[in-house]
Amino acid sequence: MEKDKQAKLASKGWKIGTVNEFLELTPAEATYIELRLALSENLKQRRIQLNFSQIEKLETGEVTLDFLIRALLTLGTTVKELAEIMVHSQDFAGNPTV
Repeated sequence: MEKDKQAKLASKGWKIGTVNEFLELTPAEATYIELRLALSENLKQRRIQLNFSQIEKLETGEVTLDFLIRALLTLGTTVKELAEIMVHSQDFAGNPTV
């Protein structure tokens, strides 16, 4: 967000911060959420690439990490690719502001 806009909002009593700050997430909780988002997004991309029909529940993060990982492996994701997804999971979600 632009600094001018932040200053204008702050002058009217708005607080500017990250989603993690707003939700009071610990670093571990934020990392866990970012990892789930990255795995879910990768599952969606792989499903589209393989022309499989959508199974919405799989891509919304309403399943366990174990299930997401098993689904990705079943669709041909290698362990090395899974490691790359995990390493870059924080880049995926970033820290959007509220």
